[in-house]
Amino acid sequence: MGSEAVPLNYVPIVIFAVLGAAFGLGSLLLGLALRPHRPYRAKLLPYESGSPLFSDARIQFPMRYYIIAMLFVIFDIEIVFMFPWAVAFKDLGLLGLIEMGMFIAILVVGFWYVWKKGALDWD
Repeated sequence: MGSEAVPLNYVPIVIFAVLGAAFGLGSLLLGLALRPHRPYRAKLLPYESGSPLFSDARIQFPMRYYIIAMLFVIFDIEIVFMFPWAVAFKDLGLLGLIEMGMFIAILVVGFWYVWKKGALDWD
């Protein structure tokens, strides 16, 4: 590490963070000073496009949309777990293969259960 104090090593990081924050804040203030500000009635509506609202935003969605979203999250997380397993496959050996097979089997059983419940019917 050397004869330097540990906090002295963080000075470049702090300088970089301060410069980044100053650039971001400066850009916002410059935009605020230079942009035109001419509001009119249609622009001040909740949606700036000026188109009227046609229904309430709090409507009920069919349950299958939530189930499909949950399945996406589950299989997305499965892929996240499979990448490190694939990288270390040679080191894990047969035990790693069996564990991943069990992991995929549990997910397939869950998918089959949801499928048999009829939550994925598109009728």
